[in-house]
Amino acid sequence: MSCCLLEFCRVQELKAVREFLFQNQQNNPSLGDKKTENELAWDDSDWGSWDNPEAKEDGSGTTTGVEEDSAAGSAPWLQDCVVSLSPCSDLMVVAKDHKAVFLSAKWRTDDGGREEMTLAVSWSGTLSTEEGESVSSVICIPLASQKRSSTGRPDWTCIVVGFSSGYVRFYTESGVLLLAQLLNEDPVLRLKCRTYEIPRHPGVTEQLSGPGILYPAALVTIDGFSLFQSLRACRNQVARAAAAGSEVVHPPPLAYKKWGLQDMDTIVDHSSVGIMTLCVFDQMKNASILGGFHASVKGSPPAMSQYITVGGGPYTGFYYAIEGSSQPLLSHVALAVASKLTSALFSAASGWLGWKKQSEEEPTQKQKPKVEPATPLAVRFGLPDSRRHGEFICLSPCNTLAGVTDDFGRVTLLDVGRGIAIRMWKGYRDAQLGWVQVSEGRGERESSPSAPLPRRHAQFLVIYAPRRGILEVWGTQQGPRVGAFTVGKHCRLLYAGYRLMGVNSVTSQGWLLHTQQVCLFDPATGVLRTVTVPFHLALSDKKSERAKDMHLLKRLTTLLKSREVEPDILESEAQSVLLDIKHPAVKKQALESLLANKNAPVSCLTNITRVLLASLKGQDPEAVDEGLFQLCSSQLKLLQLYTDIQQLHSTGETEVAGIEEELARVSPTLQRYAELTSGSRPSVSFALDSPDASLPVRGFLSQMECEGEEIRVVPGPNADWTQLGSFLFWGCLTGQSPLQKVCNTLQKTGISPQQLLSLLLSVWLHREKEVLKKTEAVRHLHTLLTALSSMKGAVEESWDMQCVSPWWQQVRSACVQSHSSAAALLAAIVAHRAAKANITILAETKFQSEWEAVSLELEQWAVCVRQLEDVLSLQTLLCVPPPQGTPGSATPHCSVKALLEGGRGGIADSVAKWVFRQDLAPERLKDMLQRRGEAESTEQPSQPEQGKGEKSQEDAAFNRAAELLVSVCQRFPDSLSPDLLFAHCCWEYVVQWNKDPEEGRYLCWAVEHLKLVSSPHIQLGISSMMWNTFIVKCFSAAAFLIEKVGKAPKDRLCRRDVGMGDCAMTSFLGSCVQLLQILMEADSGVEEVTPPELCVEEVWGGAEGPASLAELALEQKGVHYPLVQHHYLLASLLHTAMTFSLRVKPLSLFDSKGKNAFFRELSSIQLMPSGDMDPGLVSLRQEFLLRVLTGWVTTQRVAVEGPGSGSGDKTWPSLCLDLGLLLQVNPDILRRHLVCELYNQGLDPRAEQVMFEVEDKDVLGSQLLVLTGQRLSYSLLHTQTQTRPAMELLARLPPTLCTWLKAMDPSELGCPSVPLSQTSRLVSRLIEILPENHGQYSLALHLLEAVEDLQRED
Repeated sequence: MSCCLLEFCRVQELKAVREFLFQNQQNNPSLGDKKTENELAWDDSDWGSWDNPEAKEDGSGTTTGVEEDSAAGSAPWLQDCVVSLSPCSDLMVVAKDHKAVFLSAKWRTDDGGREEMTLAVSWSGTLSTEEGESVSSVICIPLASQKRSSTGRPDWTCIVVGFSSGYVRFYTESGVLLLAQLLNEDPVLRLKCRTYEIPRHPGVTEQLSGPGILYPAALVTIDGFSLFQSLRACRNQVARAAAAGSEVVHPPPLAYKKWGLQDMDTIVDHSSVGIMTLCVFDQMKNASILGGFHASVKGSPPAMSQYITVGGGPYTGFYYAIEGSSQPLLSHVALAVASKLTSALFSAASGWLGWKKQSEEEPTQKQKPKVEPATPLAVRFGLPDSRRHGEFICLSPCNTLAGVTDDFGRVTLLDVGRGIAIRMWKGYRDAQLGWVQVSEGRGERESSPSAPLPRRHAQFLVIYAPRRGILEVWGTQQGPRVGAFTVGKHCRLLYAGYRLMGVNSVTSQGWLLHTQQVCLFDPATGVLRTVTVPFHLALSDKKSERAKDMHLLKRLTTLLKSREVEPDILESEAQSVLLDIKHPAVKKQALESLLANKNAPVSCLTNITRVLLASLKGQDPEAVDEGLFQLCSSQLKLLQLYTDIQQLHSTGETEVAGIEEELARVSPTLQRYAELTSGSRPSVSFALDSPDASLPVRGFLSQMECEGEEIRVVPGPNADWTQLGSFLFWGCLTGQSPLQKVCNTLQKTGISPQQLLSLLLSVWLHREKEVLKKTEAVRHLHTLLTALSSMKGAVEESWDMQCVSPWWQQVRSACVQSHSSAAALLAAIVAHRAAKANITILAETKFQSEWEAVSLELEQWAVCVRQLEDVLSLQTLLCVPPPQGTPGSATPHCSVKALLEGGRGGIADSVAKWVFRQDLAPERLKDMLQRRGEAESTEQPSQPEQGKGEKSQEDAAFNRAAELLVSVCQRFPDSLSPDLLFAHCCWEYVVQWNKDPEEGRYLCWAVEHLKLVSSPHIQLGISSMMWNTFIVKCFSAAAFLIEKVGKAPKDRLCRRDVGMGDCAMTSFLGSCVQLLQILMEADSGVEEVTPPELCVEEVWGGAEGPASLAELALEQKGVHYPLVQHHYLLASLLHTAMTFSLRVKPLSLFDSKGKNAFFRELSSIQLMPSGDMDPGLVSLRQEFLLRVLTGWVTTQRVAVEGPGSGSGDKTWPSLCLDLGLLLQVNPDILRRHLVCELYNQGLDPRAEQVMFEVEDKDVLGSQLLVLTGQRLSYSLLHTQTQTRPAMELLARLPPTLCTWLKAMDPSELGCPSVPLSQTSRLVSRLIEILPENHGQYSLALHLLEAVEDLQRED
């Protein structure tokens, strides 16, 4: 709470800046030590050396990115430069002679990982354009953003530079010249600026803004609004010219006022105070002094602009310019050619605004522009001091005070309104000044009983004395020194005195102006620091009680932060500080910070609070602050309670209550649950967060509050309640503390029994694992519950037994909401027993007629215990870990409340998710549920046989899981009926498939689960929902893709259009075929079976929530069978095309009616194809089916020849025949083709089986005759090693047969080298099926003879 100097930025690359600015003087080593004219001749490099040279501010000695050698000898280089910092601290300009460097803000991460602001070089170069001119003054003016979303950050910053030639030039941050104007031919002495300030209270005159330029005998002020608009327009025009590559058009000159300052010998600095209006008395006084006795006075006082100058003869001059007396001066062009004013202005503006053509541009004039004469302004009065010469003036932010430095080493404080010096400091040669304005905190005056007072502001003068290397902060007007800092001797104090330009009373609303007031720049380290002063320092002097109190509070805070303090020293020091503090608010703050400290022991806190309370009681009761007294007494009570309980926990005492018989029933499930939860995955926990960690005093005090005699617990997060509950009750639950004494202590404090019950249940339910390990904890819980129930205010004596007791309802609510199933069940069993005893005692004191009402409370308990047993059984199943190799996930937790809110399907949904996590195949789940039937029939689950090796371990795990699932299904006979469980598993798998379509297995298993549902009504509803929700979109995309490509598409196209790979798409289409088949079968079976009744267990009848899956399934509309069959046909075609990679356009196999019916709602009635199909379409369909059969036979051949030759999928031929019937293709043609293809591939046994089903044997005989000829031709003519017997046989054959064989082409055979026995059997079949009158019968006989001869030869 005192003055401080805070580092907020660092300047990088200072060495590069110095080398650039002084590069032509590198060879002169004495540059840094050059003396100025008015300095004394002796060596003052050690001036102020009695100050401790090591006593720098923390951090001021470190250098980051700045050269080490710059700290000592070469630091004074900055004194020869012109330096300016933007009030937003995001831009700094350092200039010397004709060179300048611009440094812009950048953010970087330091070694500690913190973001810090730095200023880095963004532009460097030469600014002057006239020969021999140099930079004499610089200011950086941030321009406000005009966007409505702006919050007060500047849009960009304009650099205004004054030159020794009299020119003033305006630049962008990147060094681009925007505007230049010669306002006077003398050197520019000083640039200053004024910007809009938000008035502190109504009635304050709104001040004009804009820069002021001081020349040796003239002062120029530029209107801020017109300058703002001109600079924005210039910047836009420069940007457009740069983009178009054209030349920049010179803008029109600025509007300004120019005053010739008279009656002063020399002027070196100025300050524009702003517009002021005299009161009537001052107006009359001035009129009588200036005009004499007969002077006339105007009706209203005129508005005047006040200017103050410093220099010599007089030392300070006060000038007043009456507003409206002199018009702003326009450009020399407009005045010279007054008659052509309009055309001149229009041509200048048109070129400036960008519509002037290139050919119209006039040649730039080389001669110097004309300078306007100044309007004379006489000095009104001054402070004459012939030997004293002023050097610098700095106006305060509220425009009432100004600080002036002079060549005698004095700093003078001026009252600007009265024109007098009111204070002077001496011993500050070459001082640099700045101001800090501080606003009062919002809370300090708004609490006043009357109307809230306006916020006060305080002014502090900051003086930097470079000779002594010290920075001081002084309260004004007559205030003390409130802060002093030892800094370097070569620093620069940077004070702008203005904010953003372009702001007004409308645009500034809601803005936060991010500006630093005073900055100290140290070139030795490159650090920029700002001075912060708390408001209360303006209210106090050295003897102020409040300042002393703040100092004591700071001392206490430092003491509490140090870790190595002994408790005794901490107690004595803190006690003396608290007693010394006088102000009640500060004393309260000190006590609160002491109580919130984590290192202070309880005894120390208790003793200090007791002493403080005693000192307050010893004072006059009317003088004691009521809030402080209440805080002390309440905190002392809480500390005493904490100490008492802590002491009770150190003594042990055990009490027992018998409750064994209730626990025996649930112990097997509890044991299994404990095994599964304790063996779960390891997790990270922090020692501080564990419930075993002792509750610190500050944690106890923050969770308890005391009002009068009553103590209550503050509601907070669950973790805090558990920790407080553990502190109060865990010792009792483990049998380490005397139960009755702890309860008596808590009852005396006045904490409500309801809050104590909440804390007890919180710790019990949150520390489940430890509770299950400690068997005696249940008995202690029973004792504690009974003790709490007997407290006053727990169970009301006037309780009407027709109602539910709020006390026991609180226990039930906590158990029902808890996810700790085992702990909740144990608590419910204990509370049930305690409630029973309680009700019995109450009933004995009541009338006999009210015995019936007892059952209401006990009935609620019976339902609650039954529900918790069910939940524990379900939770135990959900805790079974998934098998290795499956994607793991967090174990889901369920509670009675969650299951009731999840609706009637919530239980089946939880088990279905478990089935998915376990990666259980539908058949294995079916096996598990069959055990349920066996267990129900035998009422004794079969014991698993002990196997060996890995298989036996897997079987054992499977048997354990099956046993748990069966027990859960027995507890939920209705909610987990096989149909409902299979339906939910189906839905879970299809949802998971939708998340990852590449996993085609999920959809296959979903369909398999759907097949296991026995009710056609549920089957129909689920399959309709699956089709509409997940399948039809992908199915239509696949159909359109295959239609577009005309063949089975490649993997890339499948992923792009359908969202899955080609293998996944094949599997998907197969599942679609099966799903549509199930849909047709279910639709057929719906009429024969009545819809199932959906029941729920009695204790779970109160479930409320979304409709269950089965209910939704039964609400689905029926389907239109022909439309489903139509889609089934398309799905089969797509699946075959993908399986055998066939060329086909599937939608082209249907007419227009068929195409229009696709992908419609399956429940809608569509116009379907009927009657005989177009023969062209039928031939296309036939060709496709023949190719399917060819493809299938080829795969069979590969399957026979391949390793571990399987039989392959034998369902395709029958599927093709079924499709043929639906597609109006003659099935006999398909069968004949199949026979020929099988013989072609050498699969004769299968061909013979199919041959029996062929009807047109004649055509088949002709086809097979050719095939036999090809085989024989291959054997006799085309084998590589023709045998001699074969050649002799060929010679003996009839010529007709020989010619016929030679005409055969064996290359058409898929498998030409077939055993002769098979060919012989084929010829025998041929002769059987060919009639004797057939044209090729004789050829068949010749073939038979030839084959038999060949066999004999072999």
